[in-house]
Amino acid sequence: MHAITIPEPGGPEALVWAEVPDPVPGEGEVLVEVVASAVNRADVLQRQGFYDPPPGASPYPGLECSGRIAALGPGVSGWAVGDTVCALLAGGGYAEKVAVPAGQLLPVPEGLDLKQAAALPEVVCTVWSNVFMVAHLRPGETLLVHGGSSGIGTMAIQLAKALGARVAVTAGTKEKLERCAELGADVLINYREQDFVAEIEQATDGAGADVILDNMGAKYLDRNIQALAVNGRLAIIGMQGGAKGELNIGTLLSKRAAVSATSLRARPLEEKAAIVAAVREHVWPLLEAGHVRPVVDREMPMPQAGEAHQVVEDSGHIGKVLLVAP
Repeated sequence: MHAITIPEPGGPEALVWAEVPDPVPGEGEVLVEVVASAVNRADVLQRQGFYDPPPGASPYPGLECSGRIAALGPGVSGWAVGDTVCALLAGGGYAEKVAVPAGQLLPVPEGLDLKQAAALPEVVCTVWSNVFMVAHLRPGETLLVHGGSSGIGTMAIQLAKALGARVAVTAGTKEKLERCAELGADVLINYREQDFVAEIEQATDGAGADVILDNMGAKYLDRNIQALAVNGRLAIIGMQGGAKGELNIGTLLSKRAAVSATSLRARPLEEKAAIVAAVREHVWPLLEAGHVRPVVDREMPMPQAGEAHQVVEDSGHIGKVLLVAP
C-alpha cells in the first residue's frame, strides 16, 4: 500500500507519499481500506518531531479515518467485511489501509457521506470526553470554546447547543465568528481585539463560564481561571500557547474550580473503547437526526498532505481539512 511517511521531521515538505508494507490486523483488530482521513494539530506536531506515536502504534500520521472493512482479525465480532465505518486511531490514517482495534470503530451515521465521516472520530471523542464526561457540562450552563472555528470548536458549539447549554467562542476573524454564530454560538469574541475575560464577565452578568474548553495551554491559563465561574471547570486539550504556565491557586480555591488536562492518543484501549461507546450512544443519534454535523472546509488528495498541513498551520480553514485516498 501507500502511506504518508516522515523520513525526517520538518516542514510540510517532510511528508512523503511512499510505498510501505500492508498492515495486518492482530487480535481484536480489523483492517480498514481508507477512503479519507483528516488533519489534526497533533499530526503537525508529529511531522515536526514533537509528538511521537505511542508504542505499538502505526508510525504514519492520521488520528481518524473513514472507509470499508477489508478483513477481520482474530476475536472480532459484531462487524463484517464490507461494513462502512469511521474510526479513532493512534496513528496510520494517512494511508490506503490501517489496522484498527474493533472498540474504536463507529458505523457511518445514516445520512452522512462516507468521506465526511472521516471528520468525526477525533473531534467528537475529544469534545464528548472532555466537555461532558470530565467537565460535566449541564443544560443552562455557559461553555467557552477557544478556537471556535476549528474542527474541535465547530463540534463543541453544536453538541453544547444541542444539549441545552449557552456557548461563547473566541476566534480571530469576523468570518470565523460569523460561521460560529451560524452553528449556534451565542457570544462571539474576537481574541485579536477583545479581552475574553471581560467579554465573558459581561455576557454572564459577572458569573463567568461554567466550563472552558482550551486548546492554548500556558498562554491562556491565568486568564482562563479568571474567566471561570464559581465551581467552574477548565478542560485543557492543547498547548498551542505553550506548555508551562503559572497557576494562581488562590483564585482557583476561591472559585472552588477544577482544572483537567487530557489527550486521547496514548490512552489505554479500554478507555478509548469506553469513550467511543459513549459517543455512539449519545452523539450518533444527534448526527442522524441532523442536529449536529461535521464541518468540512475542504477535501484534498492524500498525497498532497503537505499542502493540507500548510493550510492548517496558517489557520486558513474553518472546521476540518480532509485527505482523500487515491
